[in-house]
Amino acid sequence: MKKINLVIILFLSINMFAQQNDNYSAKIDSLIKNTNPRSFNGVVLIQLDGKVKYSKAFGYTDFNKKTPLKITDHFSTMSIAKQITATLILQQAEKGTIDLNIPIRNYLPDLKYNWADTITIYQLLNHTSGLDSENLDKPLKFVSGTAFSYSNVGYYLAGKILEKQSHKSYQELVTALFKKCEMKNSYYPTQSNSTFLTKGHTIKKDGTFKLNEHSYFTPEEYFASHLIVTAPDLAKWDECLHNGKLLKSATYKMMTNYSITNVHPLFGKKPIGYGYGLRINDKDSINEIGHTGFHPREGFTAVNLYYPKTKTSVIVMENQANENFDIAYYFEQEIRAIVKQTNLLK
Repeated sequence: MKKINLVIILFLSINMFAQQNDNYSAKIDSLIKNTNPRSFNGVVLIQLDGKVKYSKAFGYTDFNKKTPLKITDHFSTMSIAKQITATLILQQAEKGTIDLNIPIRNYLPDLKYNWADTITIYQLLNHTSGLDSENLDKPLKFVSGTAFSYSNVGYYLAGKILEKQSHKSYQELVTALFKKCEMKNSYYPTQSNSTFLTKGHTIKKDGTFKLNEHSYFTPEEYFASHLIVTAPDLAKWDECLHNGKLLKSATYKMMTNYSITNVHPLFGKKPIGYGYGLRINDKDSINEIGHTGFHPREGFTAVNLYYPKTKTSVIVMENQANENFDIAYYFEQEIRAIVKQTNLLK
């Protein structure tokens, strides 16, 4: 009898522990109520192997009009666009129209900079080119290929090579790619579809906000920093990219391998790998692939995380960005921590 009782107690304990671990929905709901160190305004989507496990919107599309957000509202990808550009370039590499390992001078012969004779597309994609983040005219920060330095203009150059070698505009390429992934509510930004974009809010250090009526991203920045997506469509993107629908297995492996590491506050204090438009966290107990997006001028913050073992996407998109970078990713970090403690990723 004692043995039976012990078995029952053990079973109940394990079951209770599992329920506590999987109570991520209530934990996220409770977290979102926090107003310290800041408030949350955005959407959260968790999808496991094609099935939505959590999908909620919190806050407003416009802080002044108090129009409630919906899970299907449109956000800027910001730097999450880099993995889309990288994928398109890798598709051209598979066709033989782009060689990742030759100097970019071969593709952009009119570039006035001497570094065009040494920098490769590979180095543009994994931020080892040495280029400044925003300005092509500044000297290289280091010898190309020897260190990591995040560069948006590096992706601009990669995007121009993509257009030249594919003989198609970035708009055409992105539109076809989104169609292939059945991302019916996501777009290359145009004057007409940009009206769908949720308004961004810049949260100033004194706690006040600036409503951004319009986006100031230019087409030159789209390769690295701006496409229009919904959270459900971004989950479809993850399904396509990470499950062999867009790249050959060898190419995908190349995209998700790395030769350089870098620290990002969302992922903790230890350096993790950077592939092609993707951060690769393969030293933790759970393999994690993802990227962030943050732009205080435009007023958007985003995180897209993917866990290959269980095919789980964790997507957080906010139409606000805090000028105090120390708390910019507060909710994204906490939601990531909650999910990593559940059985979703086991």
